Amino acid sequence: MSAEARFPRSEAQSEFDERVVFVNRCAKVVKGGRRFSFSAVVVVGDREGRVGFGFGKANEVSDAIRKGGDAAKKEMMRVKLAGKTIPHEVTGVCDGGRVLLKPAPDGTGLIVGGGMRPVLEAAGVRDAIGKSLGSKNRLNVVKATVDALNNLRSADEIAAARA
Repeated sequence: MSAEARFPRSEAQSEFDERVVFVNRCAKVVKGGRRFSFSAVVVVGDREGRVGFGFGKANEVSDAIRKGGDAAKKEMMRVKLAGKTIPHEVTGVCDGGRVLLKPAPDGTGLIVGGGMRPVLEAAGVRDAIGKSLGSKNRLNVVKATVDALNNLRSADEIAAARA
């Protein structure tokens, strides 16, 4: 019996690529000691121009990741791509996180760091150069990257705006 027959994939698994960017543990001091809770930032995309991110909090890591994935699927957005790269240079801002993204020629790969890589990979961007300019907080870097991708416009939209 094959593995596929024993463990059939649901449509949600096959359709989206889900990445956990980071998991944070938080402690609350109570009478009997410490109570731990967890938060998770999850990025979901179809690698063909749709991406979303979610933030989930729970008392267990697996529940936090599941909640983050569900929130990410609800907040999916379409990204404008030019082949395997982005159409033009763009910046994104969220609180202290600032991100600069530049298009790159075919074969360059993703030269980005931190929370930018999972967002761009999930969106289907294969060639781009990026720099995180502000905060190193991964949640803000993810939000800034999504903001930058949201600010992308195709060549047709730019031409129409100038006319």
